[in-house]
Amino acid sequence: ALRTLVHIDDPDHRVIRAIGADWFRPKAMRELQPRVRELARRYVDRMAILGDSCDFVQQVAVHYPLYVILSLLGLPETDFDRMLKLTQELFGGDDSEMRRGETPEELLQVLTEFFAYFQDLTKSRRANPTDDLASAIANAKVDGEPLNDLDITSYYVIVATAGHDTTSSTVSGGLHALIENPDQLRRLRDDPSLMPLAVDEMIRWVTPVKEFMRTATQDYELRGVTIREGESVLLSYPSANRDEEVFDDPFRFDVGRDPNKHLAFGFGVHYCLGAALARMEVGAFFEELLPRLESIELDGAPESTATTFVGGLKRLPIHYELRG
Repeated sequence: ALRTLVHIDDPDHRVIRAIGADWFRPKAMRELQPRVRELARRYVDRMAILGDSCDFVQQVAVHYPLYVILSLLGLPETDFDRMLKLTQELFGGDDSEMRRGETPEELLQVLTEFFAYFQDLTKSRRANPTDDLASAIANAKVDGEPLNDLDITSYYVIVATAGHDTTSSTVSGGLHALIENPDQLRRLRDDPSLMPLAVDEMIRWVTPVKEFMRTATQDYELRGVTIREGESVLLSYPSANRDEEVFDDPFRFDVGRDPNKHLAFGFGVHYCLGAALARMEVGAFFEELLPRLESIELDGAPESTATTFVGGLKRLPIHYELRG
């Protein structure tokens, strides 16, 4: 039902990926940084407004990156909650609490709503182009022709969903890891220069994208196993990111891990388009939170989303004390 950048290979992949690439290059990230910082501060302030306890996932983490990516697309804030619900239903098909109904037809309704929403958005941006990513996608042409309905809606869906769900999982899973490893929390607070390394360690630790399926284009032997041309291959990212041959003590959370050759953003031509933005968002949030954090602990049992594809924590009850 979708044909996103995840699903396609060259030559189509290269051409379609280029449509949004400029919005995630270093220059664009520098221009976006003040907005990301402002939103990070807003959601740390929200924690203070909530008092001394909250469900960090539901009340903070799912909203912060959602505002970032949907602001980049240029969607109105009145539509943000709708996008969040549709994203959770799309990725939550294995979770009885998150999915919409029990049948394939009910899941298809989620995609139908995405299509209807983004088709209306395309018409609007073609009639009245604006300076945002949605307008760039709506008015893109390949070989002189506009994208077809499937490709254009798929592009919107991958940006609007993966662009925030994976980052919110990293922020909440990263905070959980810091709570569970207070020595690492102290280390990061005492040495803020470790933040870039800490961000990559949170991404490795959480690995919000669990797997992709790929098809072998030729016979290939891997550690004594022959993969035949045309066979499907499971890429298990949590396994790769805890590979004892690559990482020293891979089951230890280490905010100073260096090198950190994790594969959470994929590899090669399918490397995540928004990797730099995700790193910026995670770093900005903890740079705002940690200087104000007096204490923090769990206030109940965390719960994870049941998933075989994309996901992380769906609840993280915490008790904390913030200054300011």
